[in-house]
Amino acid sequence: MKKIIIAVFSLALAISASAKVLKLEVPKAQLAGTPVPIKIPNLDPNKGANPTFEVPDDVTNVALKKTVTSSDDFPLIGELTYITDGDKEAAEGCYVALMSGVQWVQIDLGKPYDIYAIALWHYHSQERAYKDVIIQISNDKDFLKDVTTVFNNDHDNSAKKGRGGDKAYVETNFGKLIQVNPAVKGQYVRLYSNGNSSDDSNHYIEVEVYGK
Repeated sequence: MKKIIIAVFSLALAISASAKVLKLEVPKAQLAGTPVPIKIPNLDPNKGANPTFEVPDDVTNVALKKTVTSSDDFPLIGELTYITDGDKEAAEGCYVALMSGVQWVQIDLGKPYDIYAIALWHYHSQERAYKDVIIQISNDKDFLKDVTTVFNNDHDNSAKKGRGGDKAYVETNFGKLIQVNPAVKGQYVRLYSNGNSSDDSNHYIEVEVYGK
């Protein structure tokens, strides 16, 4: 019995030692202009840091410098490469703006990974909330089969991807960190949005995908 207890305890220590708290590198706050009231149903009022959780110790941002495509072939502002370039600042030249309506950006990770978390920054130089934020993972680049939705705050199915149960949230320099638990294996990550509480544009500064 003593040997069994020791073995179980050793296994627990090994599992604990192989995990780490996922910590994001957060850009400096860059709020500017007069705040606009955010009138979106099911809004999470939290504007602070994201809740923390553990991921395997060897998890990294596998989206860094990876190829990005979009439903909008000609962004209004910026380049799609900004989304995975590692720059999370909100200044001009750091974000991409897509046309109005339901739009998506998609990251090709190059090969399938076990994905444990996704972090994103839409636009944090003004407090605003983005509508119909939906995040999906798949091994099908066209997202026609084997699609897993890991976040969906579309409360009324206006994006036609199904009604979601997640809350809308206020954009800040902390970004939005989404835990994928259990992990989902996939090569492609697609993120939808449908305008925001200030205007009809869809913005992205950075997306990070944590996997192994």
